[in-house]
Parts: sequence; C-alpha cells; structure tokens
Amino acid sequence: MPKLRAKASKRTSVESEPILVAGREIVVSNPAKVLFPKPKYTKLDLVRYYLAVAEGALRGAGGRPNVLVRYPNGISGEFFYQKRAPESRPPWIDVVTLSFPSGRTAEEVVPRDAAALAWLANLACLELHPHPVRADDLDHPDELRVDLDPVPGVKWPQVREVARVARAVLQDVGLTGWPKTSGSRGMHVIARIERRWTFDEVRRAALALARDVERRAPAIATSKWWKEERHGVFVDYNQNAKDRTVASAYSVRPTPDARVSAPLRWDEVGSAEPADFTLATMPKRFAKVGDRHEGIDAAPGSLEGLLELSARHEREGLGDAPWPPHYKKQAGEPPRVQPSRARAAKFPLIEIGRAKRKRDALAGLKRWKARHPKAAKYLKPADVLVDSMRGRSSTWTRIRVNLRHVPPKLRPRQERLDPDEKTLSSW
Repeated sequence: MPKLRAKASKRTSVESEPILVAGREIVVSNPAKVLFPKPKYTKLDLVRYYLAVAEGALRGAGGRPNVLVRYPNGISGEFFYQKRAPESRPPWIDVVTLSFPSGRTAEEVVPRDAAALAWLANLACLELHPHPVRADDLDHPDELRVDLDPVPGVKWPQVREVARVARAVLQDVGLTGWPKTSGSRGMHVIARIERRWTFDEVRRAALALARDVERRAPAIATSKWWKEERHGVFVDYNQNAKDRTVASAYSVRPTPDARVSAPLRWDEVGSAEPADFTLATMPKRFAKVGDRHEGIDAAPGSLEGLLELSARHEREGLGDAPWPPHYKKQAGEPPRVQPSRARAAKFPLIEIGRAKRKRDALAGLKRWKARHPKAAKYLKPADVLVDSMRGRSSTWTRIRVNLRHVPPKLRPRQERLDPDEKTLSSW
C-alpha cells in the first residue's frame, strides 16, 4: 500500500492515477487536487488514508447505507450532501434503497471493502455518514448513538466528563459504550444493540438516556432541544431518529488540520485531545495499536432497560420531546414553539442573518456587534446561536442572538436580516 505523505507534492500535469485495491483498479482523478489548503493534503492523500485505516472504517460504516458528503473543491469550497448513489459507478459498488420520513426513496451506497472506500474518497467524500442499520435490515437499527454536542464556550474537559456520565448510564442498563472523538468539538459514544427495535423505539431510548445524563449532571449536561435553553453539553437524542446520520469512526472532518473521528478506549478519554488525531497521524496510530473498537460487534445489548426508564419518565409526566423540524408532527410530541416565542421576556431572541456560507453569516454578526457595542459586551458564548440548516442536498447558516443577559434598556430590536439570502427558503 502506498505510504501516506505528510505533505502533498507540487502540482503536476498528471490528470489521473490508477491504484490497485483488492484486485480492483481505482482511477483517482486529479490526484494532486488540494483538499486541505493549510497542510496541503490532496485527494490522493485522502485515498491513501482510507486505505490505511480501511479495517476500522469499514467496522463503523461498512455494510450500511451511507450519505455522501462531498467536497469537490476542498474544505474551502462548497460542499453538498448526496443521498442518491451516482448513476455512473462501478458495477461492484453495492447500493440499497431507503425510504425517508418525507415519503421519498433513494438508492444509497453501501461500502463493503477497501476498494469502495477508495472510490468514495475519489469523489472527495471526506466523511463517512452511515445510517445506524445494516443493508440487510433497514427497519431495525443495530446501534444507539450518543452524540455529545457542546454549546459555544464549553471546553473539551467538560465533554469528557459528560461522556463518563453517559457511560455510567449505559452500564446501569446493561449496555456497553464505545467512545470516539467526533473529529470536531464533541464526542460520540456508540452502543451496539440487538436488531429488535424500530427507529422510534431507539430514539425513545436515547431520549431516556439523555434525560438521565442531565439528571445525574445537571450543571454540565442538558437534554433540551431548543438551543436557547441549552447549557453545557447537549445530549442529542434526535440523532437516533430515522434518516439522521453522524460521521462514523475514522471519518475525516473538514477542519483546517484535517482532524478525524478517533475511536478510543475509556482509559484514553482522560488524556486524548481532538487535535491529536488527523489524516496524517491516524494511520501511524492504527498501525501501532489497531482499531480501538475492534470488539464492538461481539455482544450487542438490549434496549429493555432504557425503554423501562422511558416508561418511568412518562409515568412521572415526562412525555416526548421535540423532533427535528423536517419531521411530521408526532403523536405525543409537545408543541414545536420556540421558548423565546412563548416566553419572550425570559428568552428575548432576535435573528441576525441567513447565508449560504457560514463565513458570510458570521460577517453579518460582526457588523451587528459593531452597530450595537453596548449590547454585544453582555453576550455570553452560548447566547450566539449558529444554526446549520440542512436542506435536501446543501446546508445554510442562520445566526440568532439571545439577549437574556443584556439589560432590557440596551436590547436592540429586530432589524432587517444581514445578510438575507431569501432564496434559501426554497432549499
């Protein structure tokens, strides 16, 4: 296997480069295209990375339908989500037809071997985004996903602490949690489960877990769906709803230093830092210690304990919690009304701008702060709500500001959005 380069070589006139993987030829088009400008990692570097960690990457995403997240012009350019498998694909690329809550269907790619990973990398798919089901049973998830998402201003040590609490909750109901960095700011804890329950039941179990984590560590963790109510680390139970995906183990993330989602042992959680694991460093770690999640499939567990906890919550008056906005209203779901609208005095929320590119939305926030410096100095990091809004194939950014810490006399009124890319409403 070709060795991964720490740096890309200078651009050449080579338009393609064939690589032989498990008897299959993968033609890497434009191999010198730079995907990560700062370290100058190229498309060929990405291909070689996935070949180096293929065993672990397939343990996380193999045999599952995957959403393709493509960065054809690198992390500085536009990216898009592609649910449907490309029509032009090798005959050995496996696909399976999924149905979504919207009623639509799509054939999604199911990677089976290292050659499929190389083919995906050639499409500039940085991340592997598998559904929590196997291709041979699309109705019964085989894993529970605990997604720990810190609010702005929360540091990594607090994420670690919440991960330990989540582990304890899982242990108390007979499940084994396998931790990994998300490759961004958070952490995932994955628990393999028996394929006996529906998506709705798995989500209900995840909600019960999130609420129990919050009960045990109320100062540092939350299960609140609305961003304006969150603090500390949000335990995102809705990542277990049907059609939701997260970046799986060994996924390369679109960060300037090309961080990756790193599987960990629990005794590594206390010292591991997200920046330790990158496209350049992970192959060395993998060659030295192997896949830290190697035993994850050995003993799938039961959801009965979490579902019993959910039933107890319901008896105590805790019903369902909000679903993602693109889902139909669910039976028993509370009203989908932002707390700021229902309790304006407590949560005075204003919207700043909407933009296709995050940096343009953040530029609008900077201009708003310049116009209202007295109000801006009272804002806490968690008061700035940066929402990544996903459409059918693309994302856009909405920025809102919670003025709860700003004295009432200094609170600016809602202004015209800046920027205001109105076409986004049709995405």
